[in-house]
Amino acid sequence: MVVNKDEIRKTLEILADSFQKFLYEDDEKFLENMKSKNLAGDDISRYQHWEWTQGVGLYGILQLFEETGNKDYLETLEKYYEKEVSLGLPAKNINTVAPMLTLSFLLKEGENSRYMDVCKEWAEAIMHDFARTEEGGLQHRTSDTENEQELWDDTLFMTVMFLASMGEILDNDEYRMEARYQFLLHIKYLVDHKTGLLFHGWTFLEKNNFAEALWGRGNCWFTMAVPEYLSVADVQGADRKFLVEALKKQVEALEKYQDESGMWHTLVDDPTSYVETSATCGFAYGILKAVRMGLIDEKYKDVALKALKPVLSYIAEDGTVNQVSYGTPMGRKTKDFYKEIEIKPMPYGQALAMLFLLEVLKV
Repeated sequence: MVVNKDEIRKTLEILADSFQKFLYEDDEKFLENMKSKNLAGDDISRYQHWEWTQGVGLYGILQLFEETGNKDYLETLEKYYEKEVSLGLPAKNINTVAPMLTLSFLLKEGENSRYMDVCKEWAEAIMHDFARTEEGGLQHRTSDTENEQELWDDTLFMTVMFLASMGEILDNDEYRMEARYQFLLHIKYLVDHKTGLLFHGWTFLEKNNFAEALWGRGNCWFTMAVPEYLSVADVQGADRKFLVEALKKQVEALEKYQDESGMWHTLVDDPTSYVETSATCGFAYGILKAVRMGLIDEKYKDVALKALKPVLSYIAEDGTVNQVSYGTPMGRKTKDFYKEIEIKPMPYGQALAMLFLLEVLKV
């Protein structure tokens, strides 16, 4: 496939500009839900611009800076963190950790003792204060839901990646081993052995995978997290092989279930569910990065690039990424729940599109 790199670069600039507008856009639906389920009992407004939706996008802006060297992107990040840290961060949970990943990478750009202190505080909280499931898993406690004794596939990218990063920055073996254990434990309970894909979650209370949904965006967090994790942490031997083999099985299934258009469905194995852009971008990004790192076969590059044309068609002239499913809680009883999730432009749509297109430039 011929890739027009000038077109990709132009689209990336538009996406970055669009994301910066989304960064401080109020999500009224989220705020209303928080009012009725405020677990921490603190200032609800503090969650509005410090959640996983922003966290993923900030990581996209960081990757843009590292790829282009454009200081404007670094300035965007620095202004955001200066403002949010000064205002005071919300209560710590799986999803509010997400913006910390990019902040940990910024520690490498310059000495900032204040940010280092914040990162240390949050890493210690993950280790010692976060709710745990049986077998020591990180319970997927979010800003509005306890999710008692539940493991979700989102957790690896939202929280464990930050802990792994801090393990390397601080040369802390306790953090390193905890991050590795969480990857292995989540694979143990979330992988569907029939397909190689991941279920959305597991409950230790009921001993099942809820509706057994092979949800698209949830799966893409794993496709992304494995190569990201292995690029951050020096994982060797049996653990590395275990992670790579799990990724290979997932990618084999993704090739099988890819829609003729090049997209993937919001329920990966269900062609009657709608195709979804954020998951498609996450899959394509993770696959391309895994190929580049030599983790999976070179042939899968074509699988990822097949998604490029349809993804570009869903990016509007103003940088809005369309055909993105809204934030998705656990489908506890029926898979149809996922088909009914609202389609709505969200910051992570921009973020995942940026990550995908950045990796395309490296092909």
